[in-house]
Amino acid sequence: MGFLDFLFGGGNKKKRSKETVQTRGEHMPDLKIPVDEKFTIQFKKNGGKFIYCDSLDEVHEAFGNILKENQWESLDFYCLNDALRERFSSFGTRFTEMLSKANILLTTCEHLVAQNGSILVTSNQIREIKLTELPDNIIVMATTSQLIESIGEGLKLIKKKYKGQIPTNITTLKHFQPTQENAKDFLTYGSSSKHLYLLLLEDL
Repeated sequence: MGFLDFLFGGGNKKKRSKETVQTRGEHMPDLKIPVDEKFTIQFKKNGGKFIYCDSLDEVHEAFGNILKENQWESLDFYCLNDALRERFSSFGTRFTEMLSKANILLTTCEHLVAQNGSILVTSNQIREIKLTELPDNIIVMATTSQLIESIGEGLKLIKKKYKGQIPTNITTLKHFQPTQENAKDFLTYGSSSKHLYLLLLEDL
């Protein structure tokens, strides 16, 4: 099943086993499903909000809708990426250089990890900032080519990409809004939970 078919349905669907990622025990071997589908399932299970876009125009539209939906138009954004600042400047977005004053983090990422639905970031995106110090609200801009199977694969790709200058503070954003399924996780990790939107641009 393709990525768009999984999100929106349609087409002739083959009969599938009733066993899914959600119903399978956590210690059982992974089901052989596409990496994009697995990421979507795990990301939503973690409580993340996900918007698929097939063009930059759709990215802009989605960003504007997020601002309106949450009434974020007049709030301060923290962003370390100059390209993102420029891309969304047409919305009159206010950026602050002071993390303590920011209401929302706008960032890219290194990879999207299908294994656990997390977002792999490094000091390239958040410097040496601890997850608990980041704003509670986060918007991540990523592309479908950044989807990977596991954290181990992501670390290998980071090592290969940056060679002798491997970034520090390599970590994952995983715990988003609490859901019925991840409630137990939030008892432990609530201090670093985030209200997160993922703008996923098709680039393959």
